[in-house]
Amino acid sequence: MRFNLPVTLQSLAEMLKCEYVGEAAFLIYGLNEIHRVERGDLVFVDHPKYYDKALQSAATTILINKNVECPAGKALIISDDPCRDYNILARHFGPWTQVQEQRGSHSIGEGSQVHSSVIMGNHVTIGRDCIVHPGVVFYDHVAIGDRCIIHANTVLGSDAFYYKARPDWREKMHSCGSLVIEDDVEIGASCTIDKGVSADTRIGKGTKIDNHVHIGHDTIVGAHCIMAAQVGIAGCVHIGDKAILWGQVGVASGIHIGEGAIVLGQSGVTKDVAAGQTIFGTPADDARRKFKELALLRNLEDRLNDIK
Repeated sequence: MRFNLPVTLQSLAEMLKCEYVGEAAFLIYGLNEIHRVERGDLVFVDHPKYYDKALQSAATTILINKNVECPAGKALIISDDPCRDYNILARHFGPWTQVQEQRGSHSIGEGSQVHSSVIMGNHVTIGRDCIVHPGVVFYDHVAIGDRCIIHANTVLGSDAFYYKARPDWREKMHSCGSLVIEDDVEIGASCTIDKGVSADTRIGKGTKIDNHVHIGHDTIVGAHCIMAAQVGIAGCVHIGDKAILWGQVGVASGIHIGEGAIVLGQSGVTKDVAAGQTIFGTPADDARRKFKELALLRNLEDRLNDIK
């Protein structure tokens, strides 16, 4: 998420009542979750396991709960609770801070058909020649391209499923990102696609999604992909162009699935998938290897009987 105007390190630290390391006039241009950070962004980290990842990321300001050595060209904000303070910043600078004053702002392109029962949030954009079937819900800040088809009861742009564990409760991470659906995408009935935490979730042009599919926050789906029914994709997944995920595939967070890869039905993807690879099983692996393993298991009882 980019700020409307850059802010100084000192002003942000004062807002949070925190100490800082770096030049007072050091500029911060936005904030993002670790998987989507860019140069100029602020990112938060609150666990030693992830300190190096945050400090060495593209982010140039790190909101952190320990005064560590600051990398050259970067700045630190020292907080006793980075997650809490990140939420404060997300709410303060988020794109719908003024949403109460802009209720109902959306646009529908020429030739598009939107059923009267569709619910539209603020800053929703629908392109030309789209069809939006009954019961679809658009949360705020959703954009779909031209010639898209959205089937009944699908929910677009819902909050990220992202929580910070506290001793006796879980704090919700404030979602201030968006959802972008490119041209010629078709989304089946009763699907759910979450917005990004601080960037966008994106569905590439020409992708076709079956019924009852869930896509988590900050996931990037390439062009001309196929997803069959009941696929579940966690947050921060990257799926390359022309990949195919067959029915009931589950994909863990942070996975990269390469261009043209095929994930066979009911597979559980727990590690990256190479471009062009076909995988199967749980945990998913090369399909030919998995089928050989199954064949060996089928013959195991006969082999044990032979030994007896």
